[in-house]
Amino acid sequence: MDDRIAVAALSALAHADRLRAFRLLMKAGPSGLPSGAIAEALSVMPTRMSFHLAGLDRGGLTHSWREGRQVRYAVRFEAMRALLAFLAEDCCGGHPEICGVGASGCCSIADPAHRPAKTPS
Repeated sequence: MDDRIAVAALSALAHADRLRAFRLLMKAGPSGLPSGAIAEALSVMPTRMSFHLAGLDRGGLTHSWREGRQVRYAVRFEAMRALLAFLAEDCCGGHPEICGVGASGCCSIADPAHRPAKTPS
């Protein structure tokens, strides 16, 4: 994945409504959800939700298709995996023995002694 694609995907997630919709679609799996159901579940006006779902599509993280009068959205799981791999590509400075994949994130430090020094703010 190149930087341009990663920035587009991350930008698509950089809004609370889009992030919430993306997380809901992750739970829904490959069958996705109709845009109206997403809007209802997140208590967002349907037109506003359609705008945000289009942003996720443009970012390459979802795809949509028509089913009768409804538009369904689903996560592009291969794109999400590629983004996560891109973000973790250089995890832990090339020392995979201290990196781990877990619920807390893509790269979790297994040994607290290997934590990087905090930078002054």
